[in-house]
Amino acid sequence: MSATPFDIQEHYKSKIVPELKKELNIKNPNAVPKITKITLNIGLGSFISAKKDYTEVVENLANITGQKPVVTKSRKSISNFKIRENQAVGVMVTLRGRRMYSFLNKLVHITFPRVRDFRGINPKAFDGHGNYSVGLKENIVFPEINPDNVDRIHGVQVTIITNAGDDEKGFKLLKAFGFPFQVKKESKKKK
Repeated sequence: MSATPFDIQEHYKSKIVPELKKELNIKNPNAVPKITKITLNIGLGSFISAKKDYTEVVENLANITGQKPVVTKSRKSISNFKIRENQAVGVMVTLRGRRMYSFLNKLVHITFPRVRDFRGINPKAFDGHGNYSVGLKENIVFPEINPDNVDRIHGVQVTIITNAGDDEKGFKLLKAFGFPFQVKKESKKKK
């Protein structure tokens, strides 16, 4: 992959690490939190129940990430959910390294602004260990997907895994990368 005009990995090393070192009072630059990987998941429940072909979903995820996705299969049968053993239930991709930073740059600067009625992402979606999950309801917000060629719109779950250890450090790390978190509104009390 060629370098983008704004290299987010270089920005992390030169700007974000010194800022977080000072803000979090960390002496060793290797102890500064970093993003280790990004996973993208798409559930195939609606395709399986309607007995539709899901190859378009696999192609869409491959176009979005630039990497071949893995089709996840069920481990056992669950009759209440009409799932049989070894049946395809989802599609996923794990991004690391240069592709991860490239996707992160695209997510923050291109995809989030394209979401309809976007008012920022929820700062409470951390898991307690500094990892963040965000669900996008429409796959057509990604610039690689042509809305005219899409038969069925589906959601995409994006999980950003960090080595922050807690939510506060994870929040500060993602904020430094430019994630558009919602601002808390102060309630005005009438007297």
